[in-house]
This record gives sequence, C-alpha cells and structure tokens, in this order.
Amino acid sequence: MEQTTSKSRTAAMFSGQDTLGRILVVDDEPDVRKVVRLSLEKAGYDVIEAEDGQQAVQEIKSGENPLLLDVILTDIRMPKLNGLEAIQFFQKEFPRVSLIVLTGFPDVTMATSLMKNGIIDYLVKPVEKEKLLTAVAKAMEQRELNHL
Repeated sequence: MEQTTSKSRTAAMFSGQDTLGRILVVDDEPDVRKVVRLSLEKAGYDVIEAEDGQQAVQEIKSGENPLLLDVILTDIRMPKLNGLEAIQFFQKEFPRVSLIVLTGFPDVTMATSLMKNGIIDYLVKPVEKEKLLTAVAKAMEQRELNHL
C-alpha cells in the first residue's frame, strides 16, 4: 500500500493537489465523462479524459509519465480506436495499470471474457456513484497487489 500511496503523492505533486490516484476516463459521450469525472474528483481522484481510444493512447504517450496512471476506465463502443482495441494496447504497454469497462451495451459473454483477461470490473451505464467508486477502489487495490 505504501508504494501506491507514494506514487499517488508524486502524481499529486505534479497536479498541485492531494489525490488518491490518477484515473483516465475514456468515453465518446461528453456527459458520461463529465459525470464520472465529477464523481471521481469529489472522491479525491485526479481525472484525465479522452473521447476515444485513439485520444487515450495519445494522452498516455504525451507529457505525463504513464507510470503515474493508476486506473483506466473505458467504454467499449467508440469511434476510431474502440474499447477492445484500446484495452489490448493498455494491457500490452501498461500491464500494471488496472482496467475497468464502463459500457452502455451489456454483454454477458464479453464481460466474462474481459474479466478472465484481467479487467477488474464491467460496469453498465448509467452507473451508480457508489458502484463506480467501489470498482475504482477495487482497481486501486489490485494495482497495489501488482506492485508487491
């Protein structure tokens, strides 16, 4: 736990505020990103947004050190680079970053497959704030375990 706290504090130093961790929210719906961002920020997380998988990859590769990213929350159905393609990229390039799917199209087969392949949680929109925060807390814990 100490290592993640240390990394989170490092991320906080760059953003100028105390934070529980840095989360990338990837969704093509601006309203969804806004609601998720506000919920996470109120809970104490630092949030970065991307409107699709392609922009998410660009965000990760530019500026900030990607190792300071703790959790990626991504939609599945998006233009340009869809969620499944983005997840494959994230898992290959950043295996220690926890992943959560947030989708408007529930698919039990896809959810089962993704969970077997390392996705921490599969949430369906609209997601309740408490369920979102619980999934993110679980993803943060999983990230801590990956660092031990």
